[in-house]
Amino acid sequence: MADASVRGSCLCGTVKFEIAPPYSAFRYCHCSRCRKASGSAHASNIFVPKAQFGWLAGEAAVKRFRLPGAERFAVWFCGTCGTRVPHEVPGRGDWLIPAGILDGDPGERPQNSIFWGSKSPWYLEPHEHPRFPEYPA
Repeated sequence: MADASVRGSCLCGTVKFEIAPPYSAFRYCHCSRCRKASGSAHASNIFVPKAQFGWLAGEAAVKRFRLPGAERFAVWFCGTCGTRVPHEVPGRGDWLIPAGILDGDPGERPQNSIFWGSKSPWYLEPHEHPRFPEYPA
C-alpha cells in the first residue's frame, strides 16, 4: 500500500487491515440501522475503493450478518471480540470502514451527515455540552 496508508484493528487485535487514500467518502450516518449496529448516535464510515483495502490478519475470524431484505446493509464483526470490522458494500466496489477502529489518523475529515432526518431525538451536537479530558469529577 501507499506510504499514506493507515492501519486499523479490532479491540482484541485479531483482525487487522490497511486502507489508503483517497477515500470515496467519509460521513456520519444517522439512519436507524447504523445507530443500532454501532450502539451510538451515528456510525462514522469511511468508504474506500476495493483496490485500496487489504487484510493484514484475521480475515478468517470475521463473522457476517446481512440484514434480510436490505439492499446493501450488513454488519461484519470480529468473531472473538465483536468489534465491527470493514466489509465490502454489495454492488458498489467499495469497502465500508468503521472509522473508530482505525489505529491512526485517516488524514481526512467527515464530509457530511446522512439520514439526518432519522437522527436520535436525544442527539446533541458535541459543542452543545460540557467536555472533560477524562471522567468528570
